[in-house]
Amino acid sequence: RLYPLMWPSQNICVERGDGRVRLVLPMGRGRPSVVLRRHEFPEHVGAVRLVWDNGLELHVQTEIEGVSASTGREGVRACVDLGEIHLAAVVTNEGDALVVSGRGIRSVKRLNNMANAEISRLQSRCRKGSRRWKKLNSARRKLNGRAKRRTRDARHKATRAVIDFCVDKGVKTLFVGNPDGVRKNPKGKKFNQKIAQWEYGKDKQYLQEKAMRAAIECFTGNERFTSSTCPVCGCRRRPKGRRWTCPECGFA
Repeated sequence: RLYPLMWPSQNICVERGDGRVRLVLPMGRGRPSVVLRRHEFPEHVGAVRLVWDNGLELHVQTEIEGVSASTGREGVRACVDLGEIHLAAVVTNEGDALVVSGRGIRSVKRLNNMANAEISRLQSRCRKGSRRWKKLNSARRKLNGRAKRRTRDARHKATRAVIDFCVDKGVKTLFVGNPDGVRKNPKGKKFNQKIAQWEYGKDKQYLQEKAMRAAIECFTGNERFTSSTCPVCGCRRRPKGRRWTCPECGFA
């Protein structure tokens, strides 16, 4: 059940008609084929893979249109600061900025955590392997799969908004900060749970993939000392409060 099944493009039969699509996946000589019926399906179908991820998923390889190079000016650069509350804050060297909220993802994860806690409480009153225990376990997989899909969809939309903003402003180079290391200092039970479920690695991956398709050079690096270093003279000073002022050149 957990082994992924793969079909190359030449072994797949796609039948279209009556507003529906039938995908026929052969299972070999002497075995009946797998027939999937869908209302929507890509026009160009390549290789197909059937995988198990809290339920069966069908992964279809398809063709997409190429993206031409950006027509922006060479000197336009942008930086992206990833966060747990606000998924991304992007600003260009010309003063344009955009903040993308991540509260929807936080809400989905919070509700999923509460549902998992309730299911665990109910399962603790059952014998492991019983009929009731299996029903609760199936409900847990269904809830986790739904939360994962909703989170993935929201994360793709948020990173798409960042790249569309960069394309609109003619950005040629995009720097994505790497907040790795923020989990090393424990701050309490609730805060640790939020930070542990913060998928900033996925955010960086999606931004790099979308930037590559938009012909934008994207790279990442360490954020250490970036909030205490003056961008004008390079003087380093620990910020106090919400306003930072350089003691050497007066930059604020």
